Amino acid sequence: MLTTLTLLLGLPLALAAEPPTCAPLVPVTFDNATIPGLLGQWVYIGGASKYQPHLAELKAVKHAVFSFFPSSHNDELNVTEIMRLNETCVVKNSSKILIFWHNSTLMHVDGQVTSMAELIQSDKELLIMKHVTTNGPSLSLSARSPNVSKEHLEEFKAHLHCLGLTDEDMFFTSEKHACPPPEEKTGEDDAEPQVE
Repeated sequence: MLTTLTLLLGLPLALAAEPPTCAPLVPVTFDNATIPGLLGQWVYIGGASKYQPHLAELKAVKHAVFSFFPSSHNDELNVTEIMRLNETCVVKNSSKILIFWHNSTLMHVDGQVTSMAELIQSDKELLIMKHVTTNGPSLSLSARSPNVSKEHLEEFKAHLHCLGLTDEDMFFTSEKHACPPPEEKTGEDDAEPQVE
């Protein structure tokens, strides 16, 4: 009787301690509608990584907005980025996204620095990128607006946990750290944007 009672009382606790079921991250297979759907402005919400150089970058990004624009090549996008790295606002107009149609990956090229990523299937207002690296899992979340629903944020965090990433590996940005657009200044405390 005591064993049965212990089992019945302990079972709900054991079931609650089980990790969430992890659905695989499904990469988007690029077609003619994929890239036009990426064009325009995105707000970087946050990311996570086990790779130490990525972690340092994630910690430094306090806010970021980026836009994809068509280029003269169908396998390339131009990128404009406005971000606050620690206390400095930076505007970048020189990076590109290379599109690899054969394996549905994207490569961000910023000078001599490159990084590869897969676009993960999700809501059309979200941009979930699985960064391809041999140094551990890395995932980022961007959205069309800074207001991401609680459900979408929880879904993203569940993906992170399924990849073995912990809360310590996650870094999120805040609208309060947004840089003013390069053409306007709103007060004496605004950091002067640095154009790269």
